[in-house]
Amino acid sequence: MKSNVLLLGGSGTLGTNIIKSKFFSKIRSPSKKTLNILNKKKIEKYLIKNKIDLVIHCAALARVKECEKNKLKATKINIVGTQNIVNSILKIYKKKKIKLVFMSSDAVYASNGGNHKETDILKPYNFYGFTKAVGEKIVQKLKDFIIIRTRFFDKKKILFNYSARNIYTSSIEVEVLVKYIFKLIKFNYKGIVNVGAPKISDYKNYKKYKKNLKACDKNKVFKEVDFKLASNAALNMTKLKKILSKYDNS
Repeated sequence: MKSNVLLLGGSGTLGTNIIKSKFFSKIRSPSKKTLNILNKKKIEKYLIKNKIDLVIHCAALARVKECEKNKLKATKINIVGTQNIVNSILKIYKKKKIKLVFMSSDAVYASNGGNHKETDILKPYNFYGFTKAVGEKIVQKLKDFIIIRTRFFDKKKILFNYSARNIYTSSIEVEVLVKYIFKLIKFNYKGIVNVGAPKISDYKNYKKYKKNLKACDKNKVFKEVDFKLASNAALNMTKLKKILSKYDNS
């Protein structure tokens, strides 16, 4: 990938795996001190100075509990920060064309039902999902963007000791997600797309990587948190499969 890439949120799980993958040869991942997404002027200067062609926006307040407890902080980072990035790209677009990859979430969909399609009406069930849904609307002001709705985990960092046999998601291992992100960019895809694994229970998914994991009922998980969780957040992956088959077979 020859593009000059700006990675925002490079210190997080997804960001560190993007860097580690070495898919992007010309990638910059400045610290928050160097480039804060709440400082629009700095963003504009950075984009121009470094001749950025592609921005991968992973920077977010992603802990659901923290978003619920500190909605102002979540709003600033997830909504205002995204607005600053988009406005900066729009301001310099005539001089420099920049593509934005925005990492969204399956939390923008309803909390049950599963098989969520990109065309479904968004029904965020917690404040984190709400901030991502608003962020998506902001991003769609751009001409060239990819919005990736996903949920991911790091197989090396499964810290909990039990997981629900009847909570279903399309949660994907982070290294696999990075490969999909790279392919979507390589194929110059534009638009919204679900990226994940086939529907699976949390227990079966994580048990593959943590052999001593114990199974439990979803009510045990729900009782231990003071925010809403989804019982079936599985994604419909038809669109992703079509995109990949179109280019992989060409």
